[in-house]
Amino acid sequence: MHRKHIILAILVTAIWGINFPITKLGLARIDPLLLTAIRFSFTAFPLVFFIKRPQVALRWLVAYGLIFGAAMWALINLGISMGVPPGSAALLIQFSAFFTLGWGVLLFRESLTWPQLIGLFLAAIGLVCILMESPGKSTTIGFILVMISAVAWSVGNIIIKLSKVKEIFAFVVWASIFSPIPLLVMTWWWHGTAPFYALLPGMRSVEVFSLTFQVYAATHFCYWGWNLLLREYPASRVAPLSLLIPVFGTISSVFIIHQKPGAWGWASIAIILLALIVGMRRGKAVVVKKGMAHRTKKHASL
Repeated sequence: MHRKHIILAILVTAIWGINFPITKLGLARIDPLLLTAIRFSFTAFPLVFFIKRPQVALRWLVAYGLIFGAAMWALINLGISMGVPPGSAALLIQFSAFFTLGWGVLLFRESLTWPQLIGLFLAAIGLVCILMESPGKSTTIGFILVMISAVAWSVGNIIIKLSKVKEIFAFVVWASIFSPIPLLVMTWWWHGTAPFYALLPGMRSVEVFSLTFQVYAATHFCYWGWNLLLREYPASRVAPLSLLIPVFGTISSVFIIHQKPGAWGWASIAIILLALIVGMRRGKAVVVKKGMAHRTKKHASL
């Protein structure tokens, strides 16, 4: 990688990691579903008036908007609001890599390798370590919601693959149109009008900064930067860089919200990062769906 691209990669993963504790700052006074709705409203508007719609069917835009906004980030925000440490949320969302592997086997008749199976086993141990540190039932439910959000992210990856979209940044902007309304309806359905009346009185400079960072740094800039890297280099060289996200998320949480992992937390970070590193290694295929018309190529990366 060129030096400028290495710097860009570190900056993108750092912003994505820092976004988790900064999101928690916004959740202090804003309902998690309402915060998500506002984020994706500004992700879509006004850029949709200036960016050409990507050349994909409308159904893919709707599906991704609902999965990425109304499912994935709504669940992450709910989980963090229930007490899930932002660093742990940044770590758990990496499980999407393993869920994506599962979808590949089920939908595309892809193969699993020995390193991927070992990575799955280690990831399960890491998840147990995270749950061991859970202080209560509410936080445990929050962990489950974040895990479901990882499933949603993996489904979003499959949608992008099936849609064969090339303009990913435009795709995210246009898909975000379909996120806010379901989120606003769910906010009203579960909490009534209270979150809406409390929005403006609770909108201080910290909340404005949190939303601005989520929209323009973590979404617009990072998606542009990440997709630039994917365009310039093989995915197998870019994907492992995502392992930096939970590292930045955990470290920044210590300074931004003064939240430091305990012994089980550090153990889970080490084990899950090891699981992801092992899972990205090449290896012999051991799980192949029978009845394939053609043998699939071995997949080295998550």
